[in-house]
Amino acid sequence: MFDNLEDRFQDIIKKVRGHGTLTENNIKDALRDVRLSLLEADVHFTVVKGFINAVKERALGKEVSASLSPTQEFVRIVHEELVKVMGGTAAELDLKKKPPIIILLMGLQGSGKTTTAGKLALRLKLGGKKPFLVPADIYRPAAIQQLKTLAQQVDVDVFDTQPGVPVKDIAQAALQQVDRQGHDVVIVDTAGRLVIDPEMMEELRNAKELLSPHYSLLVVDGMTGQDAVNTATEFKAQVGIDGVVMTKLDGDARGGAALSVRQVTGAPIYFAGMGEKMDALEPFHPERVAQRILGMGDVMGLIEKTQQAYDEKKAKTMAKKLKKAEFTLEDFRDQMAMLRKMGDMKSLMGMIPGMSQAMKKMGPGGPDPDKELRRIEAMICSMTPGERNNPDIIDGSRRKRIAAGSGTSVSELNQFLKRFRDAKKMMKRLAKMGPGGLKGLMRGMPGF
Repeated sequence: MFDNLEDRFQDIIKKVRGHGTLTENNIKDALRDVRLSLLEADVHFTVVKGFINAVKERALGKEVSASLSPTQEFVRIVHEELVKVMGGTAAELDLKKKPPIIILLMGLQGSGKTTTAGKLALRLKLGGKKPFLVPADIYRPAAIQQLKTLAQQVDVDVFDTQPGVPVKDIAQAALQQVDRQGHDVVIVDTAGRLVIDPEMMEELRNAKELLSPHYSLLVVDGMTGQDAVNTATEFKAQVGIDGVVMTKLDGDARGGAALSVRQVTGAPIYFAGMGEKMDALEPFHPERVAQRILGMGDVMGLIEKTQQAYDEKKAKTMAKKLKKAEFTLEDFRDQMAMLRKMGDMKSLMGMIPGMSQAMKKMGPGGPDPDKELRRIEAMICSMTPGERNNPDIIDGSRRKRIAAGSGTSVSELNQFLKRFRDAKKMMKRLAKMGPGGLKGLMRGMPGF
């Protein structure tokens, strides 16, 4: 997400860094590059124009801080204006209203409405709610069946919609079932079209009148750029929308739609689809997105992902083993499994400030962290329980067997086992040093 913009902004920041002060001339050059970068990212031209004017006015105004360098000042202003463009603060669904809270999902075919309905249901369920899914795409039996399948997958209740039944009857029967079963959130998946047409808009207006939804959310494909903005504008004018869910942002290196929708339509982005897995629906945080674009990472996002995968009991056990240097390859495999729960490693490393750019400098032939994890996991899984708990017994014949079973070479296995032994030795030394010795060691290391 936003890879292209991040690369371009890093180049722009380097150019600004070469100047001792922010003057009209060097700001003009930097803003020209910013304008081109945003337009190439498919950001709406009116948004680009307003953004450039705001940054220029502030950069050359009287608010420049004497405590910041020209580069820091420029980055601060650009960051704050990016946040403003995307809405300032994260939009949240108010789930404290009197239940049932009805959420109506709208959008064109292929935007990801049905999958989003399932993802949203899972997210609400994990948040302590009791969601109820209602398939209301009466023109596509496959969409009805898809939502029923997703409901089973995430273990939430779903209305047994039958193809051909009018939406009015579906709505009335579904709400009656909600009352009987005590659901507090209802998510309705409506019918879409390949393009916007009057018939679809009329159907959606009727659905809103029938259901009186608390939230009418438009689901748009983030990879369609300005087409997504145009779709949102049209829905806002003809039906009315309370917010947007932007899907497939993980597959879009440009991100123009995410930077344009709020400013053009006034509708906030509530969620962003960041992958195919059912838990890959995340709240949209303008400040965090701006940080990612400027190469600052997303530390809060990383912390939240860690908390979701965190097992306190296992963590305490591992801490004791690490302190005594008693952790085994079995323990190491458990730690990798926890990492895998958090998402792909490239995405996670991109959340660490500076890491995204460092990985790019390695080039396309650089190490692939996900591939490396899979290879190590395959090696460990090819070992017997005894070998995992005591790697010292792995002799030449065992190494050949493990390498063959994991699809790796004996040389790769030897390198991994050496790194593992080195890590255990280091942990043993750190444990002996105690807190004071550890602080001294860290002070002697660059960056600490």
